[in-house]
Amino acid sequence: LITFAFTAIWFFYMQHQHDPNYKAWKEDWQYLLAAIKGSSYYKLPKIFNFFTGNIGYHHIHHLAPKVPFYKLEKCSKENPVFQKYVTTITLLSSVKYAFYTLWDEENYRMITFRQLKTIPVKA
Repeated sequence: LITFAFTAIWFFYMQHQHDPNYKAWKEDWQYLLAAIKGSSYYKLPKIFNFFTGNIGYHHIHHLAPKVPFYKLEKCSKENPVFQKYVTTITLLSSVKYAFYTLWDEENYRMITFRQLKTIPVKA
């Protein structure tokens, strides 16, 4: 149960912490950009897709939550535009994204605490 919980949290967290990313204040927020750029395509081995209910196609889920999990892969293949604009992450690249915890408001990107230390403080 603990392994399942950790895995579920990992997948969910990673799919929203990638760079480039999209975040916007309410007055500037756009549904389509939030769905496609604010989430990611987690390119997983087929067996992971099976056990996670195709969670790798998270961006399509954000765009159209009523699409059943077993149709997400087909939806992606039939609509290549979904893959054109989404950030693709892998198990290996997601390790790097685990440290992206802050949103850099001036540069519109995710950063790490280490990167925050290098940003000059404005007077």
